[in-house]
Amino acid sequence: MNPKPDFLNACKALSEALQHIPEPILNQARQHNPWFEEANINRASEAWIATLDPAQLQKWLQPYTRNNSPKKVAIIMAGNLPWVGLHDLLCVLASGNEALCKLSSDDTILMKYAIEVMNRELEHPITCIERVNSADAVIATGSNNSAKIFETYFSKIPNIIRKNRTSVAVLTGHETPVELEKMGSDIFSYFGLGCRNISKIFVPEGYEFTHFFEAIFPYGNIVNHHKYANNYDYNKAIYLLGSEKFLDNNFLMVREDTKSLHSPLSVLFYETYPDLQSIKNLLVQLDEEIQCVASKINLEFPRQVGLGETQQPQLWDYADGVDTMAFLNSLDNIIK
Repeated sequence: MNPKPDFLNACKALSEALQHIPEPILNQARQHNPWFEEANINRASEAWIATLDPAQLQKWLQPYTRNNSPKKVAIIMAGNLPWVGLHDLLCVLASGNEALCKLSSDDTILMKYAIEVMNRELEHPITCIERVNSADAVIATGSNNSAKIFETYFSKIPNIIRKNRTSVAVLTGHETPVELEKMGSDIFSYFGLGCRNISKIFVPEGYEFTHFFEAIFPYGNIVNHHKYANNYDYNKAIYLLGSEKFLDNNFLMVREDTKSLHSPLSVLFYETYPDLQSIKNLLVQLDEEIQCVASKINLEFPRQVGLGETQQPQLWDYADGVDTMAFLNSLDNIIK
């Protein structure tokens, strides 16, 4: 489909606004959520500026059709990263539906700014809501616990409900220092708070971590952020008190864990594998817990990216591998 003019104008306005975010907005966002430091807001803004390119939007939307009868779609947004709810919002608008946004308490300032900018151009303005009472469909992002509540509460209307996911990397032991440094951005971008951040690496048996620690040294300033440092100190104390074995470079702890993909903040889990086929089989088993996999080798995993690329999703890289636009396009057939 061809995007509607008001949608393209709203995207253009947002792209321009993200290039010059007013200082009071930045200050409010940082004060409201200390994880939203200026570097992270800028990183997310720059990514969205590139994504909102008209050619990218056209390429993304080409395979889809627009709903003939607009539906009210509620979006329950996450707030772990700046602008993290923006993709769902764009999907609802592009599909010709009306957006009802339940903003996360962690990201109200930035998202309200984006919505105000886009509403100046939209034929059907975005509505911010406190409760989801009259939606025809819902897209909800939250924890595993909140997902259970969403699944019950919204069981009678079409929905996409996302649970906790994380990302992993598979190393061969032959990565260059440059490749390992790139992977550092997958670990440390946004302090590791996103589902596309690497929280666990799979390494061959006998893997030597010296080169890995040397390569990620440029990210050491992350420990100067007080909230990250608090997590680092707390987790280190827990491991020391429990006589746990771990590796440490004074800003990241690396610990073997064969049971979980989700490591605590400031900790990177690792697990060894005997051969590539075994790790391919394991990734298939863990598919529903993984957002994406980073590696330099082909693992035949549907959501694989290169090292250093986990935080560079395209518009068509849907969360959890669920095509949000296809879901929204289907509402005309589901809801009469």
